Amino acid sequence: MEVIICPSAERANLLTAQLIADTIQAKPNAVLGMATGRTPEGAYARLAQLHKEADLDFSGVTTFNLDEYIGIPATHPQSFRACMERDLFSKINIKRENTHLPDGMAPDLTAECARYEEAITAAGGIDVQLLGIGLNGHLAFNEPLSSLASRTRAKALTPETRRQNAPAFGSLDEVPTRAITMGIGTVLESRWAILLATGSNKAEMILKAVEGPMTAVVTASALQMHRRCTVIVDEPAAEWLQMTEYYRWVFANEPEWAPYRDLVLGSSR
Repeated sequence: MEVIICPSAERANLLTAQLIADTIQAKPNAVLGMATGRTPEGAYARLAQLHKEADLDFSGVTTFNLDEYIGIPATHPQSFRACMERDLFSKINIKRENTHLPDGMAPDLTAECARYEEAITAAGGIDVQLLGIGLNGHLAFNEPLSSLASRTRAKALTPETRRQNAPAFGSLDEVPTRAITMGIGTVLESRWAILLATGSNKAEMILKAVEGPMTAVVTASALQMHRRCTVIVDEPAAEWLQMTEYYRWVFANEPEWAPYRDLVLGSSR
């Protein structure tokens, strides 16, 4: 696990988007794992800008989203399908048939979860999985005490998660109580995981996920087992970390990060 501390949320978004863009340029038929929520919106805006201004081509890209609510249709304004359309898909040249989300209206949820796992496998697996982290330390909708070997499945949402998402729905009563989510085991099979977190409200869980013990209580801590995980945070999200001096040294000295130093540090170097 590598941690990159950016001077601002804007720089964290720029770096995240550039890493994804470079993946697409190196592999035009890349398979991307996508996240929803407020955290990735800035990175998606930058990817849309790169498509418009630098001809970043998404025509061969395939995407799989982490999760979707159960019980609301894809046409609902707060479905994750609708969010992805607003934030990214409508702004790039991706083929809609190459964009995949679980079907939260499927009559047989167990079969739908199995189908989703099979579709990821058939696509060759996920090259880059973008992730956020919940205020209770969850990845996707893998709430506390989820199995660290779990696969795509239906999951009950905690009251904390529902409260966190209530503003988008207008009231807590409107927030679905369940969702389909990729499992932790599914996430760990991605070739590269990028965890993006910004803001001081994420600092405690970033500490627990990165430097704390691996535990099902904080499902994001399972990323400590990932074969290649990059954690991108701004200064407020990094404020509880204990090994910041080492993280900064690695970013400043490891050759693989040389092309990105000016993008991240700019005039703050």
